[in-house]
Amino acid sequence: MAGEPKPEQGPEPKPVTAEQTVVEEELLRKVVESFAGTPDPRLKQIMTSLVHHLHAFARDVRLTEEEWNAGIAFLTAVGNITDDRRQEFILLSDVLGLSMQTININNEKVGDATEATVFGPFFLEDAPLIDIGGDIAGGAPGEPCWIEGSVTDLAGAPVPGARIEVWEADEDGFYDVQYSDGRLAGRAHLFADDAGRYSFWGITPTPYPIPDDGPVGAMLAATGRSPIRCAHLHFMVTAPRMRPLITHIFVEGDERLEIGDSVFGVKDSLIKRFESQPAGTATPDGRAAEGTWSRSRFDIVLAPAPGGAA
Repeated sequence: MAGEPKPEQGPEPKPVTAEQTVVEEELLRKVVESFAGTPDPRLKQIMTSLVHHLHAFARDVRLTEEEWNAGIAFLTAVGNITDDRRQEFILLSDVLGLSMQTININNEKVGDATEATVFGPFFLEDAPLIDIGGDIAGGAPGEPCWIEGSVTDLAGAPVPGARIEVWEADEDGFYDVQYSDGRLAGRAHLFADDAGRYSFWGITPTPYPIPDDGPVGAMLAATGRSPIRCAHLHFMVTAPRMRPLITHIFVEGDERLEIGDSVFGVKDSLIKRFESQPAGTATPDGRAAEGTWSRSRFDIVLAPAPGGAA
Protein backbone atom coordinates (compact mmCIF):
# COMPACT_ATOMS: atom_id res chain seq x y z
CA MET A 1 0.00 0.00 0.00
CA ALA A 2 1.29 3.47 -0.88
CA GLY A 3 2.91 5.29 2.01
CA GLU A 4 3.58 2.17 4.11
CA PRO A 5 7.19 1.79 5.31
CA LYS A 6 9.08 -1.02 3.63
CA PRO A 7 10.41 -3.84 5.83
CA GLU A 8 14.15 -4.08 6.32
CA GLN A 9 15.85 -6.41 3.88
CA GLY A 10 17.98 -9.21 5.32
CA PRO A 11 20.47 -11.42 3.52
CA GLU A 12 19.51 -12.26 -0.04
CA PRO A 13 17.29 -15.37 0.23
CA LYS A 14 17.69 -18.42 -1.89
CA PRO A 15 15.50 -18.05 -5.01
CA VAL A 16 12.15 -19.81 -4.72
CA THR A 17 11.37 -22.09 -7.63
CA ALA A 18 8.01 -22.12 -9.36
CA GLU A 19 7.48 -25.68 -8.13
CA GLN A 20 8.14 -24.65 -4.52
CA THR A 21 5.75 -21.71 -4.86
CA VAL A 22 3.00 -24.09 -5.96
CA VAL A 23 3.63 -26.29 -2.90
CA GLU A 24 3.43 -23.32 -0.52
CA GLU A 25 0.33 -21.81 -2.11
CA GLU A 26 -1.44 -25.17 -2.15
CA LEU A 27 -0.90 -25.54 1.59
CA LEU A 28 -2.21 -22.02 2.17
CA ARG A 29 -5.31 -22.82 0.12
CA LYS A 30 -6.00 -25.96 2.16
CA VAL A 31 -5.60 -24.16 5.49
CA VAL A 32 -7.91 -21.32 4.43
CA GLU A 33 -10.49 -23.80 3.15
CA SER A 34 -10.45 -25.58 6.52
CA PHE A 35 -12.28 -22.56 7.95
CA ALA A 36 -14.97 -22.56 5.25
CA GLY A 37 -17.58 -24.00 7.60
CA THR A 38 -17.03 -21.49 10.42
CA PRO A 39 -20.57 -20.49 11.54
CA ASP A 40 -19.61 -17.00 12.74
CA PRO A 41 -18.78 -14.89 9.66
CA ARG A 42 -16.63 -12.45 11.63
CA LEU A 43 -14.59 -15.27 13.16
CA LYS A 44 -14.19 -16.76 9.69
CA GLN A 45 -12.93 -13.43 8.35
CA ILE A 46 -10.45 -13.03 11.20
CA MET A 47 -9.07 -16.55 11.00
CA THR A 48 -8.65 -16.63 7.23
CA SER A 49 -6.98 -13.22 7.23
CA LEU A 50 -4.70 -14.30 10.08
CA VAL A 51 -3.67 -17.42 8.18
CA HIS A 52 -2.96 -15.40 5.02
CA HIS A 53 -0.76 -12.93 6.91
CA LEU A 54 1.07 -15.56 8.97
CA HIS A 55 1.90 -17.60 5.90
CA ALA A 56 2.93 -14.45 4.02
CA PHE A 57 5.28 -13.54 6.88
CA ALA A 58 6.87 -17.00 6.96
CA ARG A 59 7.32 -17.00 3.18
CA ASP A 60 8.58 -13.42 3.05
CA VAL A 61 11.43 -13.99 5.52
CA ARG A 62 11.88 -17.67 4.51
CA LEU A 63 11.45 -18.66 8.15
CA THR A 64 13.68 -21.52 9.26
CA GLU A 65 12.50 -24.35 11.50
CA GLU A 66 15.04 -23.27 14.12
CA GLU A 67 13.64 -19.73 14.07
CA TRP A 68 10.05 -20.94 14.31
CA ASN A 69 10.93 -23.18 17.26
CA ALA A 70 12.57 -20.18 18.93
CA GLY A 71 9.38 -18.21 18.31
CA ILE A 72 7.26 -20.94 19.89
CA ALA A 73 9.60 -21.04 22.90
CA PHE A 74 9.30 -17.25 23.20
CA LEU A 75 5.49 -17.33 23.18
CA THR A 76 5.53 -20.19 25.69
CA ALA A 77 7.73 -18.10 27.99
CA VAL A 78 5.34 -15.15 27.62
CA GLY A 79 2.49 -17.40 28.73
CA ASN A 80 4.41 -18.94 31.60
CA ILE A 81 5.28 -15.59 33.20
CA THR A 82 1.73 -14.25 32.88
CA ASP A 83 -0.46 -14.44 35.99
CA ASP A 84 -3.21 -12.44 37.70
CA ARG A 85 -0.76 -9.65 38.56
CA ARG A 86 1.40 -9.57 35.42
CA GLN A 87 0.15 -9.64 31.82
CA GLU A 88 3.15 -10.29 29.58
CA PHE A 89 0.96 -10.75 26.49
CA ILE A 90 -0.40 -7.21 26.87
CA LEU A 91 3.19 -6.03 27.24
CA LEU A 92 4.16 -7.87 24.05
CA SER A 93 1.24 -6.34 22.17
CA ASP A 94 2.20 -2.92 23.52
CA VAL A 95 5.86 -2.98 22.46
CA LEU A 96 4.94 -4.24 18.98
CA GLY A 97 2.58 -1.28 18.57
CA LEU A 98 -0.37 -3.61 18.05
CA SER A 99 -2.20 -2.32 21.13
CA MET A 100 -1.87 1.27 19.92
CA GLN A 101 -2.88 0.37 16.37
CA THR A 102 -6.00 -1.43 17.62
CA ILE A 103 -6.85 1.64 19.70
CA ASN A 104 -6.39 3.89 16.66
CA ILE A 105 -8.69 1.68 14.58
CA ASN A 106 -11.44 1.60 17.20
CA ASN A 107 -11.24 5.14 18.55
CA GLU A 108 -11.41 7.49 15.60
CA LYS A 109 -11.33 11.07 16.83
CA VAL A 110 -14.79 12.55 17.35
CA GLY A 111 -14.86 16.34 17.62
CA ASP A 112 -12.97 17.50 20.69
CA ALA A 113 -13.25 14.19 22.53
CA THR A 114 -10.19 13.24 24.56
CA GLU A 115 -7.97 10.83 22.66
CA ALA A 116 -7.43 7.26 23.82
CA THR A 117 -4.15 5.46 24.31
CA VAL A 118 -2.85 2.11 25.57
CA PHE A 119 -4.35 0.31 28.55
CA GLY A 120 -1.15 -1.21 29.88
CA PRO A 121 -0.74 -4.42 31.87
CA PHE A 122 -1.22 -3.10 35.42
CA PHE A 123 -4.90 -2.19 35.80
CA LEU A 124 -6.70 -3.86 38.71
CA GLU A 125 -10.42 -4.19 39.26
CA ASP A 126 -11.82 -2.96 42.58
CA ALA A 127 -9.26 -0.23 43.25
CA PRO A 128 -10.03 1.70 46.46
CA LEU A 129 -12.75 4.35 46.34
CA ILE A 130 -11.67 7.85 47.32
CA ASP A 131 -13.64 11.06 47.74
CA ILE A 132 -13.00 14.05 45.51
CA GLY A 133 -9.75 15.57 46.73
CA GLY A 134 -8.58 12.24 48.15
CA ASP A 135 -5.14 10.67 47.78
CA ILE A 136 -4.43 7.73 45.47
CA ALA A 137 -0.79 7.36 46.57
CA GLY A 138 -1.52 5.06 49.50
CA GLY A 139 1.96 5.54 50.86
CA ALA A 140 3.78 5.09 47.55
CA PRO A 141 6.97 7.18 47.37
CA GLY A 142 7.06 10.24 45.15
CA GLU A 143 6.52 13.98 44.96
CA PRO A 144 2.86 14.85 45.69
CA CYS A 145 0.86 16.02 42.70
CA TRP A 146 -2.58 17.68 42.64
CA ILE A 147 -4.70 16.74 39.61
CA GLU A 148 -7.98 18.48 38.88
CA GLY A 149 -10.32 18.80 35.95
CA SER A 150 -13.77 18.21 34.59
CA VAL A 151 -15.65 15.55 32.65
CA THR A 152 -17.95 16.88 29.93
CA ASP A 153 -19.64 15.72 26.75
CA LEU A 154 -18.93 17.07 23.27
CA ALA A 155 -21.34 19.96 23.84
CA GLY A 156 -19.53 20.98 27.02
CA ALA A 157 -22.26 19.74 29.36
CA PRO A 158 -20.98 18.17 32.58
CA VAL A 159 -21.13 14.40 33.01
CA PRO A 160 -22.03 14.06 36.70
CA GLY A 161 -21.12 10.81 38.38
CA ALA A 162 -18.60 9.75 35.73
CA ARG A 163 -16.42 6.99 37.17
CA ILE A 164 -12.73 7.86 37.00
CA GLU A 165 -10.14 5.11 37.53
CA VAL A 166 -6.57 6.33 38.01
CA TRP A 167 -3.34 4.41 38.49
CA GLU A 168 0.39 5.11 38.24
CA ALA A 169 3.89 3.95 39.11
CA ASP A 170 5.77 5.26 42.12
CA GLU A 171 8.94 7.37 41.88
CA ASP A 172 11.03 4.18 41.73
CA GLY A 173 9.21 3.15 38.56
CA PHE A 174 7.14 0.33 40.04
CA TYR A 175 3.40 -0.27 40.20
CA ASP A 176 1.99 -1.76 43.37
CA VAL A 177 1.41 -5.12 41.66
CA GLN A 178 5.14 -5.43 40.99
CA TYR A 179 5.82 -5.70 44.72
CA SER A 180 5.45 -9.08 46.41
CA ASP A 181 3.71 -7.85 49.57
CA GLY A 182 0.23 -7.43 48.05
CA ARG A 183 0.09 -3.68 48.67
CA LEU A 184 -2.49 -1.42 47.00
CA ALA A 185 -0.94 1.96 46.24
CA GLY A 186 -0.88 4.48 43.43
CA ARG A 187 -4.39 3.60 42.31
CA ALA A 188 -7.99 4.44 43.17
CA HIS A 189 -11.34 5.34 41.67
CA LEU A 190 -13.58 8.34 42.28
CA PHE A 191 -16.72 9.89 40.83
CA ALA A 192 -17.15 13.32 39.26
CA ASP A 193 -19.44 15.65 41.22
CA ASP A 194 -22.75 17.10 39.99
CA ALA A 195 -20.85 19.71 37.96
CA GLY A 196 -18.60 17.06 36.38
CA ARG A 197 -15.60 18.17 38.42
CA TYR A 198 -12.97 15.93 39.98
CA SER A 199 -9.68 16.29 41.83
CA PHE A 200 -7.24 14.09 43.68
CA TRP A 201 -3.71 13.87 45.02
CA GLY A 202 -1.28 11.50 43.35
CA ILE A 203 2.42 11.36 42.56
CA THR A 204 4.24 13.48 39.98
CA PRO A 205 4.82 11.00 37.12
CA THR A 206 8.40 10.07 36.20
CA PRO A 207 9.79 7.95 33.33
CA TYR A 208 10.30 4.28 34.10
CA PRO A 209 11.12 1.01 32.32
CA ILE A 210 8.41 -1.45 31.49
CA PRO A 211 9.08 -4.85 33.13
CA ASP A 212 12.15 -6.07 31.28
CA ASP A 213 13.01 -9.12 33.37
CA GLY A 214 10.95 -11.46 31.17
CA PRO A 215 10.78 -12.56 27.53
CA VAL A 216 9.53 -9.19 26.27
CA GLY A 217 12.47 -7.46 27.93
CA ALA A 218 14.82 -9.99 26.35
CA MET A 219 13.30 -9.23 22.94
CA LEU A 220 13.83 -5.49 23.44
CA ALA A 221 17.45 -6.07 24.48
CA ALA A 222 18.09 -8.31 21.47
CA THR A 223 16.77 -5.64 19.13
CA GLY A 224 18.52 -2.70 20.77
CA ARG A 225 15.30 -1.04 21.91
CA SER A 226 14.81 0.90 25.13
CA PRO A 227 12.21 -0.30 27.65
CA ILE A 228 11.62 3.22 29.00
CA ARG A 229 8.13 4.71 29.03
CA CYS A 230 7.54 8.45 29.06
CA ALA A 231 6.24 9.79 32.38
CA HIS A 232 2.47 9.36 32.54
CA LEU A 233 -0.64 8.85 34.65
CA HIS A 234 -3.37 6.37 33.63
CA PHE A 235 -7.07 7.21 33.40
CA MET A 236 -10.13 5.12 32.59
CA VAL A 237 -13.39 7.08 32.49
CA THR A 238 -16.86 5.58 32.09
CA ALA A 239 -20.38 6.98 32.20
CA PRO A 240 -23.80 5.87 30.93
CA ARG A 241 -24.36 6.54 27.22
CA MET A 242 -20.74 7.60 26.77
CA ARG A 243 -17.91 5.82 24.97
CA PRO A 244 -15.50 4.43 27.58
CA LEU A 245 -12.17 6.24 27.57
CA ILE A 246 -8.80 4.69 28.38
CA THR A 247 -6.03 7.25 28.24
CA HIS A 248 -2.98 8.83 29.92
CA ILE A 249 -1.66 12.26 30.56
CA PHE A 250 2.02 12.85 29.81
CA VAL A 251 4.36 15.42 31.35
CA GLU A 252 5.27 18.44 29.25
CA GLY A 253 9.04 18.85 29.20
CA ASP A 254 9.81 15.17 29.82
CA GLU A 255 13.02 14.49 27.86
CA ARG A 256 11.73 11.03 26.93
CA LEU A 257 9.07 12.63 24.74
CA GLU A 258 11.81 13.48 22.24
CA ILE A 259 13.36 10.01 22.42
CA GLY A 260 10.19 7.96 22.15
CA ASP A 261 7.81 5.89 24.25
CA SER A 262 8.48 2.15 24.36
CA VAL A 263 4.80 1.34 23.72
CA PHE A 264 4.08 4.19 21.26
CA GLY A 265 1.35 5.64 23.48
CA VAL A 266 2.09 9.37 23.29
CA LYS A 267 -0.33 11.75 21.56
CA ASP A 268 0.31 15.47 21.47
CA SER A 269 -3.13 16.29 22.87
CA LEU A 270 -2.36 14.26 26.00
CA ILE A 271 0.81 16.14 26.93
CA LYS A 272 -0.07 18.37 29.88
CA ARG A 273 1.75 21.00 31.88
CA PHE A 274 2.74 19.95 35.39
CA GLU A 275 3.49 23.11 37.36
CA SER A 276 6.17 22.65 40.01
CA GLN A 277 5.31 24.27 43.35
CA PRO A 278 8.05 25.36 45.78
CA ALA A 279 8.01 24.04 49.33
CA GLY A 280 5.66 26.07 51.47
CA THR A 281 3.27 26.96 48.64
CA ALA A 282 -0.35 26.74 49.78
CA THR A 283 -2.15 23.68 48.44
CA PRO A 284 -5.62 23.80 46.83
CA ASP A 285 -7.27 21.92 49.69
CA GLY A 286 -5.18 23.24 52.57
CA ARG A 287 -3.20 20.04 52.92
CA ALA A 288 0.18 20.49 54.57
CA ALA A 289 2.98 19.88 52.07
CA GLU A 290 6.41 19.54 53.65
CA GLY A 291 8.35 19.75 50.40
CA THR A 292 7.82 20.53 46.75
CA TRP A 293 4.71 19.40 44.94
CA SER A 294 3.19 19.82 41.50
CA ARG A 295 -0.22 20.42 39.98
CA SER A 296 -1.85 19.76 36.63
CA ARG A 297 -5.25 20.10 35.01
CA PHE A 298 -6.87 17.51 32.77
CA ASP A 299 -10.28 18.30 31.33
CA ILE A 300 -11.83 15.15 29.91
CA VAL A 301 -14.29 15.20 27.01
CA LEU A 302 -16.26 12.00 26.39
CA ALA A 303 -17.72 10.98 23.05
CA PRO A 304 -21.21 9.45 22.93
CA ALA A 305 -21.48 5.68 22.84
CA PRO A 306 -22.44 4.30 19.43
CA GLY A 307 -26.22 4.39 19.19
CA GLY A 308 -26.46 6.00 22.63
CA ALA A 309 -25.92 2.63 24.33
CA ALA A 310 -25.72 2.61 28.12
